[in-house]
Amino acid sequence: MSATSGGIAVVVLPNLAAPKFDIAELTNLRDLLTLAIRLAVIWGTAWAGWLVVKVLARRIVASVDDGDDSTVSAAEKRGQTIAQLLRGVGRIALLIIAFLLTLNLFIDITAVIAGVSVLGLAVSFGTQSLVKDIIGGFFILMENQFAIGDVIEAAGKSGVVEYMTLRVVHLRSLDGSLNIIPNGQINVVTNMTRGWSRAVVEIGVAYESDLDHVLQVFGDEARALAADPVWSPRLDGAPEVSGVIELGDSSIVVRTMFRTKPAQHWDVGREFRRRIKRRLELEGIGIPFPQRVIHHIYPPGVTADASAASSATGD
Repeated sequence: MSATSGGIAVVVLPNLAAPKFDIAELTNLRDLLTLAIRLAVIWGTAWAGWLVVKVLARRIVASVDDGDDSTVSAAEKRGQTIAQLLRGVGRIALLIIAFLLTLNLFIDITAVIAGVSVLGLAVSFGTQSLVKDIIGGFFILMENQFAIGDVIEAAGKSGVVEYMTLRVVHLRSLDGSLNIIPNGQINVVTNMTRGWSRAVVEIGVAYESDLDHVLQVFGDEARALAADPVWSPRLDGAPEVSGVIELGDSSIVVRTMFRTKPAQHWDVGREFRRRIKRRLELEGIGIPFPQRVIHHIYPPGVTADASAASSATGD
């Protein structure tokens, strides 16, 4: 029930000390009407509180929206995460409060709450992992370790954060698998999309290639990608051709690096590989495949032709 005083709406909650209703004696129409009104007030207030929670969640999301739908900023991810947690915690809290107030209409819940407290103390020793999960989730949120939409690696699993609560995190892997990880099991988090990312492209060329020409080709293609109006908004700096990083068994490995906007390094890396493959073919620079050279050593006085003839006759 509510009243208005001086333009301020005051919500009057049900009196916990009000007389209790006995279901077996609810034959009087007045008592039934009183019970119905109190139930309507309790659950109506809970519903109004839920609407307030949803409005607050929407305003949090709207306050961090930068208007650019092509990318999701760190502030937008954090806003979506806080809004989701607010809806989850608010829904559970309102349901518990409404249930207790409803129960209080029929019995004295003081003894019930005391009994639940004793029972909670008894089972707390068996729910230490649950407490650990909730505490871990609280610090993940407060320290902003990751948010919804981030790509992370945690507890041996990697994927996109789709959903998170104070207890668990839902990770969607590349193959579509959904990994549900309790927050208490997250000891180390690798966030692959926080702040900026880097595409590291390593490509091998043949040993007979002119290295100076190879490095020039890689630099030209990297600068062309950075100047492309389609791809330049995804970059966060000039590309860098690190040069030769390895003399492999069958190739000389050249590394090129691109600093990109968060989560854009995979697309940039794929596009550069496509471009450099086509350019290397045009320049006649070979991309070798693994090869093995076998050396035959013959005993003194035995030639290759004699060994081959002996093998053919089975001697």
